[in-house]
Amino acid sequence: MTSLDTVRPDKGSDSTGISGSSGRRTWTLVVACSGVALVVASMTALNTALGDIAVATSATQTQLTWVVDGYTLVLACLLLPAGAIGDRYGRRGALLTGLAVFSIASIAPLVFDSPIQIIIARAAAGLGAAFIMPATLSLLTAAYPPADRTKAVGIWAGVAGSGGALGMLGSGALLHYSSWQSIFWALSGAGVLLFVLACTVSSSRVSDAPPVDWPGAAIIGAAVALFVFGILQAPADGWTNPVVYGSIAAGLALAVLFGLVELRRPRPLLDVRVFADAGFATGAATIVVFFAANLGLFYLLVQHLQLVKGYSPIATAFAISPLMVGIVSLSALSFWYLPKLGLRAVLFTGLLLISVGFFLLHGVGLDSSYLDQLWRWLVLSVGIGLITAPATSAIMAAVPDNKQGVASAVNDAAREIGAALGIAVAGSILAAGYTDRLLPALAAFPESVRGPASDSLAQALAASNMLGPQGRQLAMASEAAFVEAMQSSMLVIAVIVTVAAVLIGLWAPGRNGKQLRVVRRLRASRLETLRASADH
Repeated sequence: MTSLDTVRPDKGSDSTGISGSSGRRTWTLVVACSGVALVVASMTALNTALGDIAVATSATQTQLTWVVDGYTLVLACLLLPAGAIGDRYGRRGALLTGLAVFSIASIAPLVFDSPIQIIIARAAAGLGAAFIMPATLSLLTAAYPPADRTKAVGIWAGVAGSGGALGMLGSGALLHYSSWQSIFWALSGAGVLLFVLACTVSSSRVSDAPPVDWPGAAIIGAAVALFVFGILQAPADGWTNPVVYGSIAAGLALAVLFGLVELRRPRPLLDVRVFADAGFATGAATIVVFFAANLGLFYLLVQHLQLVKGYSPIATAFAISPLMVGIVSLSALSFWYLPKLGLRAVLFTGLLLISVGFFLLHGVGLDSSYLDQLWRWLVLSVGIGLITAPATSAIMAAVPDNKQGVASAVNDAAREIGAALGIAVAGSILAAGYTDRLLPALAAFPESVRGPASDSLAQALAASNMLGPQGRQLAMASEAAFVEAMQSSMLVIAVIVTVAAVLIGLWAPGRNGKQLRVVRRLRASRLETLRASADH
């Protein structure tokens, strides 16, 4: 069974089972969505405050990068073991532990304010987030019966897909009225509030869960850490740097070793044979692709709106907020359209719309208005919204109930790897293209200006403010170079997503009569249960 609504029969048991009133399940959904929103929002919340942090702490550009990436790296490499721990010892316990660690780590930068200390605190917050994220989704799948699970997962996925925009919107509003420290206050306060709310959620634990496969956890943790580290370093050091390609190669080698080890273990952390399931494999591949596209888009748009168009952080957040509409609404409606269309058609159409959106954004020029860009963003948003929930539920439906935490972790790890890839690809193309296009124009400027101006548009604009009459000329040349480089990034991402759409469209399972009969049977069973309850 591979489509969103074709839930497999349970394999393994949950100690709590499907229980509780509809109201309690809805409350679990609210808490789970709030938890995943906090984790994803924390990835992007500090992007708007990096300039203020640099001034306050004298952080270098490399240190500023790791203020953001330290969180992502630790989160990505610990997701699988954290999901397994939740399955084994209790998902609510894992959620509460993660929220406690996240809240304490988020308040730490207000006490320890050197760049290195902030990086360590953000890494600790990533540790907490690694326990939060898979627990939220596995709690949902344990709380909801199969007939209702699709809708709940769709809402969760929509919130997760728009969490990055929520983080920027919230941090932009805070910076408009307060200092950069207020972001850490807000993250910590939200974590504490969610900890209290999570105490009211029913716990869920697999009664026959195997012991945590610690050797497997160590291998896959190291594999993801090395792979993501190499990707994150690529924009700064270049893809041909030995550290970059060496880390990526070592990560891939450890991933192969993990697969070989897990095939020999009687109760593995992750049964890698599940990747032979077309729904699971294409669901994971789709998440990597669309999250890469999503984060690559944010990386480019934020700089374009703030540096070229002159938007403030809060204006930037409000400008991109319409992207959330398509993502959330279509994710919530996936229970309706997916059974009618099938997984293959939905994934192919969604990815194709994303690629069309990037092709359209390739035409955005230096003088393009906001409205001229907005309709192009919305095309892309519809594509992301179409596939966000189906890809996630295809992963969750392909594994037994006693491995829902691990399956959730696979889903989340795919998001993190995709995010790192998207930023790395977009950043590398943007940096190289910007420098190549600007260098000829820099010959007319002083030597002291050429180096900083060729590094980034932000430094070029800062230098232009000190050049007097020549400053406007430098600003115009650097902005034009940036926009042309951004267009190249959009085009490359469009081509990559198009290729992925074709491959995943050929690979993904389609709609068939057997799948539809399962869906109808589940819905009929639910109606009979409701009628019996009403008669009683």
